[in-house]
Amino acid sequence: MRLYCSSASEDLGCRRGDFSRKHYGSVELLISSDADGAIQRAGRFRVENGSSDETSDYTPGTWRRTDVHLENPEYHTRWFFKYFLGKVHQNYVGTDAEKNPFYLSVVLSDQNNQRVPQYRAILWRKAGTLKISLPYSPTKTLSVKSILSAMNMDRFEKGPREILNPEIQKDLLVLEEQEGSVNFKFGVLYAKDGQLTDDEMFSNEMGSESFDKFLNLLGDTITLQGWAGYRGGLDTKNDTTGIKSIYTVYQGHELMFHVSTMLPYSKENKQQVERKRHIGNDIVTIVFQEGDDASSSFKPSMIRSHFTHIFALVRYNSQNDSYRLKIFSEESVPLFGPPLPSPPVFTDHQEFRDFLLVKLINGEKATLETPTFAQKRQRTLDMLIRSLYQDLMPDLHKNMLNRRSFSDVLPESPKSARKKEEARQAEFVRIGQALKLKTIVRGDAPTSLVTTGLCRKEPWESQSFCSTFPYEIVCADSWGQSLLAATDTAGVMLLDGETLLPVQVFDKTMVVKQMHVLEPQDLLITRADKGKDARLYVFRLSTMKRGLEERQLVRSKCDSRENKLEKTKGCHLYSINTHHGSELRIVAAIRNKLLLITRKHPRFEGFSAVASGADSPVEEFQYIREICLCDPPVVMALVDGPTGENDNMICVAYKHQFDLINESTGDAYRLHHVDANRVNFVAAIDVYEDGEAGLLLCYNYVCYYKKVCPFNGSTPMIQSNTSDFHFSWNQMPNAIVCAFPYILAFTTDSIEIRLVVNGNLVYTAVVPELQLSASRVSMIGNIMFPCAVFDWQSAWLQSNNTLIIYTHR
Repeated sequence: MRLYCSSASEDLGCRRGDFSRKHYGSVELLISSDADGAIQRAGRFRVENGSSDETSDYTPGTWRRTDVHLENPEYHTRWFFKYFLGKVHQNYVGTDAEKNPFYLSVVLSDQNNQRVPQYRAILWRKAGTLKISLPYSPTKTLSVKSILSAMNMDRFEKGPREILNPEIQKDLLVLEEQEGSVNFKFGVLYAKDGQLTDDEMFSNEMGSESFDKFLNLLGDTITLQGWAGYRGGLDTKNDTTGIKSIYTVYQGHELMFHVSTMLPYSKENKQQVERKRHIGNDIVTIVFQEGDDASSSFKPSMIRSHFTHIFALVRYNSQNDSYRLKIFSEESVPLFGPPLPSPPVFTDHQEFRDFLLVKLINGEKATLETPTFAQKRQRTLDMLIRSLYQDLMPDLHKNMLNRRSFSDVLPESPKSARKKEEARQAEFVRIGQALKLKTIVRGDAPTSLVTTGLCRKEPWESQSFCSTFPYEIVCADSWGQSLLAATDTAGVMLLDGETLLPVQVFDKTMVVKQMHVLEPQDLLITRADKGKDARLYVFRLSTMKRGLEERQLVRSKCDSRENKLEKTKGCHLYSINTHHGSELRIVAAIRNKLLLITRKHPRFEGFSAVASGADSPVEEFQYIREICLCDPPVVMALVDGPTGENDNMICVAYKHQFDLINESTGDAYRLHHVDANRVNFVAAIDVYEDGEAGLLLCYNYVCYYKKVCPFNGSTPMIQSNTSDFHFSWNQMPNAIVCAFPYILAFTTDSIEIRLVVNGNLVYTAVVPELQLSASRVSMIGNIMFPCAVFDWQSAWLQSNNTLIIYTHR
């Protein structure tokens, strides 16, 4: 379904910087001394303690248990195992323009058993795997060439050929396993009050009552000899690594804990090498430290390990039976959730267990993206891909059907040689299913569940708002608890949140294509678009509400002549500043011309419309300037400068690029070039990091965060920054909505939910024939601080004739 709503992608209001620093910690150099007073340097670590400034009066948003999610869970990421292995699919091999071999796997399947057929494709290459979903059409088959083009691969040294040998499934499964382990091993180190060196901590022969209580919370005590489950490198035959250990299964992941007091102890060996051999080689280690908060606290420099990247410091308070958590992450580890609550104290032990285990799993996954591990994984992947390509070389002509190269990817077998092809497919499925079973038995299967921990509600909840709305919604916006919707054939209607009876506001002569309801400013902005007669209209909400209450006649286009902004004739797109405080700014695009408009007399909540003495607010708007572009913009966003004095910007997307336009001078600066043959621009969303402007640039399957810092007078310094990052969606979005800490992509049949801070996937909701109509964010903020805390988020969707509202509380 087509999607026309632009306000959905503009309504952001998120300030990521304060949240990132307060909850994910700041990077600092940690220095401590050992027992002899010698200074030790542990390098730079990010310290998470719920607030980067414990003396600050700033109170972060309330922690919600629903924010605890596994990031990039296996039921979303291990596509080959779940959707391909043991099912009929095609695999191709080729070499790109740089002569690097690659593999492409394509399968036609339904979307999570929702009877929504779609193609899934995996591109295997040395830089890593790329996964996308493409819509299925019964009248238009999909070629291998078009799939690769969607993945920005259009030039080849050798075009792809199909691999018919069913044994290829085993090799591709090995490639997928390079993404990381399904099961995890974590260190648990017991530290007494006052211990400052790893030798002292590792020499603790026994723990305490509170430590034993903590171990019982983590998992079950198991006997290692004869243990048949995941062993995490421990000896299960001869007791050389201890007699017992702590083990649990969490969301389908097997977790083995290397507990210092359960590993072999040696009175003669002060360094306890056997204990350090296991815990020192764990990526993530829990340090359980006795003592109160006033005691000498743990620092990573106390542990001599080049392998451990994350320490989770746990303290138990017997007075209120609570746990306090602090996280140390080596500076190269990307941000990972869930964010620590403030204060990071847990009185509910089950909630603490859920939070801690999810944090540890996400932390290890994030560590695998550090340069040290990523380069090693890339070298291994490159070696495996090249080795497999060499093995396939003799079969390039003998066992490959050249006639199927760049042919349509069909769910059915070809008509010719049907019996031979059906026999090959049956053998293909048999071998794949045997591999799948073997992987499950071995314990390397991605079997994680969709829910986290105990039964609980997700932060996004759907409910049917109206199940019999017969019109296609072109655009909409929330008005109180109601929805103001522009329809394709019936004009503009108001759907009351209580009665659900549609009330017509404008007749079908008003062909509205964009709208914003600004309740605090008593304002409705619309773009009525019908060829050259397109214009912007502004209305007072109070006047419209009074007319509805008095049951006046439905407004027509003719009745709205006094509400036209005259210079906007021919406008095909407009945008407003979503963070406006005292001044509302509008930029209207008229072909390749931008018209900047501001409101002369800003109105605040509670300010009566009668005070102005006019039903139409047109006289309150003034035209500032015109700016000429080289091409008509497809996407626009206004970017607020830190001062508002000659440093406000407009981000525009056209042709193959995003540009920044200075509102005061009209000067254009290249922000980002899109290196793709075809570009589908989705959105440009303004966000703030540490009080400086940044943008999420969304196009094709990509979401790219670009920091613009700092503004230097009238010139923004646009350069590569360590905070810049990008991620790919699994399906091409039609619209993007940001509800911090989440960013949501709306496709033709699904909602893909990721985290803003790192782009990691947390959930995919299937909604057949989906169309996003509107989104709304209500904010509680303080004008003095560049920070907004989200109080309520809603998104209005249309699926067939049903209106659905998704809420985030």
